[in-house]
Amino acid sequence: MAKEILSNSYSNLPPLPHYQTSLLPSLIPGIPDKLLSVILPIAAYWALSMLFHWIDTKDYFPQYRLHTPAEVSSRNKVSRWEVVRDVIIQQVIQTAVGWGLGLTEPDDLVGKEEYDVAIWARRIRLAQRAIPGLLALAGLDVAGLAKNLNPSHPVLAGVVLGGRYSNLETPLANHNGLIESIPGFTAWEQTLAGALYWYLIPAIQYGIAIVVVDTWQYFLHRAMHMNKWMYTTFHSRHHRLYVPYAYGALYNHPFEGFLLDTLGASIAYKLAGMSTRQGMWFFTASTFKTVDDHCGYALPWDPLQRLTSNNAGYHDVHHQSWGIKTNFSQPFFTFWDRLLGTVWTGGDVSARYEKAKIAAIKKTGHDNKITITHSNVADSATQDPRPYQDDRKNATGLSAIPVKDQQPLPPKGKAELQAAGSRQQVLDDKKDGGPQVLIQEAVEEKEARSLLRRGGRRRTASSFSQTDSFKGLKERVTGSMHGRAGTLIGMESNR
Repeated sequence: MAKEILSNSYSNLPPLPHYQTSLLPSLIPGIPDKLLSVILPIAAYWALSMLFHWIDTKDYFPQYRLHTPAEVSSRNKVSRWEVVRDVIIQQVIQTAVGWGLGLTEPDDLVGKEEYDVAIWARRIRLAQRAIPGLLALAGLDVAGLAKNLNPSHPVLAGVVLGGRYSNLETPLANHNGLIESIPGFTAWEQTLAGALYWYLIPAIQYGIAIVVVDTWQYFLHRAMHMNKWMYTTFHSRHHRLYVPYAYGALYNHPFEGFLLDTLGASIAYKLAGMSTRQGMWFFTASTFKTVDDHCGYALPWDPLQRLTSNNAGYHDVHHQSWGIKTNFSQPFFTFWDRLLGTVWTGGDVSARYEKAKIAAIKKTGHDNKITITHSNVADSATQDPRPYQDDRKNATGLSAIPVKDQQPLPPKGKAELQAAGSRQQVLDDKKDGGPQVLIQEAVEEKEARSLLRRGGRRRTASSFSQTDSFKGLKERVTGSMHGRAGTLIGMESNR
């Protein structure tokens, strides 16, 4: 127990209350918050992953799947057992770092909240001292205005006088026996101070953490794609999953997992000045978002996919052979992609995305004109081609690949350059990439497009009207494209 009595350090300001602190009780009795902060994100990872895996195995929402179970089996270059193993390795590292991070943090305390709110109320009172001068600059008679306001609006009169509320002063004898007038806080000052302390400051802290982790991950992630050695040595492992699924979200090279995810989140937590419990929720929310981004479903009612444009559809582009050097932003927002010109500009180029878009329109009953990939096909012809201006010229290996094996074909312009650079990166990955990846994707694309044609409707580049409902498409997709659903359940080797 610690007890502090703080004196009034400012004249004419309300005194600060006494406070007594104690340890914040654990969120779950018997489990210290510092331990829970490393357990909860891992529990969240597997809970949400298994929910999506259960949806996969039951085939509940085939109409919203971005890829078929057959693609999961045929296109991915790593078995599910290997994915589980490497995710657990990363989570062991994550746990060790998280525990060490917790040792550097003081224990969370309670009992000082009223004092901290009073500090903010004092700051609000001090800020009011500037009001009389500002009103005088505007040519107003401050004293006269306050006098007129005082009978009906005494609080407003006190604001005009710079936070001098005579009706709130309380006579009190000091230690010398002399009577002094002790000022108090108004109700509006206390309410505003409470809102700042309990809501605005934590919101700013979470905002800072989100910006830091998004910035950290964007530039490191982009570097791993732009540098051939870094890609083939570290990051190409994650891209063995050409068709992402939920519990593969943290399938990485251990060094990359530490550098990109664990260290980035730790730095964001420290720079934001979070408490242990705030960090617990931040790490858990980041985990939920990462898993959802890899879930493989464009769900129109998923709140995590509706809050930001950085969602499963957006990130799926990054796992395709034609978009692997685009859409680097993760896990929260896409501002760096959009500021630096690395967002995919080809619209919903794949027939797979058209299927998911049509299903969403059928579910919601309207077309909100938002593409699955959150890109506008018209941007390909109008956007500055940088940083992809040389990618077509540098894609020397792509000339040997027939056009029929470069499907889907992107629109002319920037998207064409993005696809060329992306496919060349796949070709450069001799171990897990190569021409066979492009060939396999072209085969799957041809099958999906054939199903769409048989649905009796024509596709558009990036959006569909409500009339494009593709009657009967769900049955065809379920019957023809999900015929190998059994391969989704097992931990088979896909090499």
